[in-house]
Parts: sequence; C-alpha cells; structure tokens
Amino acid sequence: MLSDGAGGVALANQPAKSLLSLKINWIHQKSFSGDMPTCMQVRLSLGNTLPSYLDYPSLADAEKAGAFDLRQSIRMLPNLFDVGLHEYANLVKDGHVDPARISHFLCHYSSERFKPMMADLMQKAGIAIDSEKWFSNLTTKGNTGAASIFIMLDQLFKTKLQSLKVGDQILGFVSESGRFTVAYFLLEVVDSSDVPSAQLAKQSLPIETNLPAPPMTDDGQTDRIADMLKGLMDVWHGYRSEVFRTDLVSAIMLGTIQTKDYLSWMESWIPQVREGSLWMRRAVSSMQPEYKQLANLVQTHAGEEQLDWQVLYQDYINAGGTLPASNLTRNPGGEALNAFMRSYASRPNPVGLLGGIYIIEGTGQRILPSLLPKLKQHLNLSSSVLKFIEYHGENDQAHMLRWLDAVKMVALIDPNSADEIVKVAHTVAALYLQQWKFIQLAKVNNS
Repeated sequence: MLSDGAGGVALANQPAKSLLSLKINWIHQKSFSGDMPTCMQVRLSLGNTLPSYLDYPSLADAEKAGAFDLRQSIRMLPNLFDVGLHEYANLVKDGHVDPARISHFLCHYSSERFKPMMADLMQKAGIAIDSEKWFSNLTTKGNTGAASIFIMLDQLFKTKLQSLKVGDQILGFVSESGRFTVAYFLLEVVDSSDVPSAQLAKQSLPIETNLPAPPMTDDGQTDRIADMLKGLMDVWHGYRSEVFRTDLVSAIMLGTIQTKDYLSWMESWIPQVREGSLWMRRAVSSMQPEYKQLANLVQTHAGEEQLDWQVLYQDYINAGGTLPASNLTRNPGGEALNAFMRSYASRPNPVGLLGGIYIIEGTGQRILPSLLPKLKQHLNLSSSVLKFIEYHGENDQAHMLRWLDAVKMVALIDPNSADEIVKVAHTVAALYLQQWKFIQLAKVNNS
C-alpha cells in the first residue's frame, strides 16, 4: 500500500522561456475531519495497556515493545471516496470544472480497487471524465503518499510531452485518509508566447463560471437526469456531513455508545420504518394513469419493505428492549419527517418523493454500513441485534438501482420533474437530520 518516493515542482510568476509550463488556475482543498474518526493513526495495538510510545527512550524501543503500531481502518476508506466524489460533483455543479474540457485527470488513490468505484458513480451523474484521460502511475511506482501527485506530474510530462498542447487542462485529485481531506487543482498548459509575463502577473487565479452547456441528447433525458443527480449529490453531501456530527453517530464512532443509546435509537426509529410502506402506497393511489409503470415499481418496493420494521423490532427486543411495538413513538424529528411524507404522498402525481427516497435509501446504503463495524465493536452484543442494519447495508444498493429506473420513467413523462425531486430531497434531508438529532443519549458515568 505504500512505497518510497519523493517529488516536487518549481513555482514561478511566469512561464518558462522555452518549454511548456503549467499555469495554476485554482486549488480547492477541504477537510472533513469533523465527520469521521481518525482513519490512520499511530497508537498501541488493540487491548495493549503499555505506556504511550512517547514514554519510551526512542521510537525503536516503543516499536519493539508493541507501543508504536501504524494502523489504518480499511473499512472506512469507501467513505473517503464517497466524500471525494461528492466534492467533485459540487465543483462541476458550480462551474469550476467542465469534464469535457479536461485533457488529463491525475487521480491519487492507494489501490486499483477504488478506481471503478469512482468511475461508475461519476458516469451515472453525467460528470465522468473519459477513461483514456485518466493518468496514474500506481502500478509502476506504487502509492508514494504525499509525493504521488508530483511524481505523476513528472511522468505525465515525460510520457505525454509530444501530445500536450497549449490550452490543455489537467485536473488533479489528492485524497488524504488520515482525517479525510480532499484536494483538487486545475492546471492549464501554457508557453511563453501564450501568456505574457506582464499579463500573468496581473491576473488573479480565474474560476471559470461561464462554461458552455454540455451537448444535449436527442430528447434531453440523459442530461436532465445528470443535472438532477448533481443536485441530489449536493444535498446528500451536506446531509451526510451533518449526520456524522450528531451526538448519536459521534458516540458510535468514538466508542462511547451504550446499549441504552441503541435502544433509544430503535424506539424512535421502529415506528418511522413501520410507516414507510404506508406513505408509499398512498403515493401510488395518488398517481394518474400515465404513471402506471412507476406506480407498479413503488408498489413492489412498498411490498418488500412493509415487514422490515418487524426485523428492526426483533433487534430491539434481542438487545433488551421491553416496550410493545404499539407503545413506540417517533421523536419530534421523525414525526415531522413522517408527516411531510404522508402529506406529500397525497398530492396528485407525487413524483418528488423520489428525492426523499434517495436520501432515505442512501442513509441505508452509505451511512449505516459505516456505523455497523463500530456498533459491533463497542456494544459487545451478538449479531442478532443488528440484523436490520446488516440487511440494509447489503440490499439498499439494489434499491438505489431501482430508484434510478424510476427517475428515468419520470423524466420521460415530465421533463420538469427534476427540480421538484431535488427540492423534496432537500426537505427530507433537513427533516431526517432532525430525527438523528433528537435521539437522546444516556449520560456517561465517569465516576
């Protein structure tokens, strides 16, 4: 996973006199260290009660004693690429990147298994960069860590110099998995005659906000879906970040969660899940004949999920819960979410609910799997109390593919539905976040 390497670049306020140079158009870097626990760290091995490595005369002594372990949580890495992808989608959405104009994409990743994960998601959202434009030296140089992007730039120039031309754009992506930081930069190929040094010195770093519109397909459906997906990804990006800052998720990640907290979560979540199939069926009854195919799809989904709450309730009982299902109530956030979904489902042709489903199913597909290993580790309970979360982590990806089919149906019938779907997703994300926030945690006894 790691190789030795060193690299660097020379910065100047003007291009080279006789060679091609790269102009920095912009650099964008954002930290998500408040969203997740540390992914990479130096610490004692699990269960080790030795002093800190700082208490030893030397690092060699600490390492020999087992007090200086370099550790990485591989399970958390998919979250890094989820974060990186959505940050890239925002750059495209805001007009800073035009995928069609990128000549070379330098993407730093530590393993080839992550490339298909990013490429597939980018393709679905209509923000993909052609695969032949991707440039990586992972198979020849390995993962050289912080030096990777500089070594890649060097190799790009050495291997592609004959094909580089003035005006080519080079997009770079650098991921950092210690505490989840992502960085992007946009370079442009220039030469001494292309950008006079006097003009260059006066220029601020430009951000291209008036990019040409992407070419439309014959009916525009593909582009409408892509625009809608970019809007949904923007909503999801903010929602996911806020969820990981709630008291409940912070307690799960930090290991301070107690069984009482898990039960409190279940007591407000079970009645919310129980209502899901009801508002889906109400939406089906509100659809006009032209949406018959969509109605059948939603009806199938509702049928598959109508008994899910019983699995969740059994988890609750197995974990020590004692309240009858009829006595469980949603917390204020869950109550607001359920009221909105039921009310919206009563509207004629409530296709905007697809935005709400995107947030709800996305929570099951992307957030819950991240919590599952920590719940298993810290609750010290058998797997019989986590069957619902395990099920959704494994099956919600198939549900999301079905959701995409539904979106395509709606786009064919109503080209203007995309904005409504994104609008409802924004509302549902805000209400679902409140459901997370209202979960009461037991006080930790530090005596």
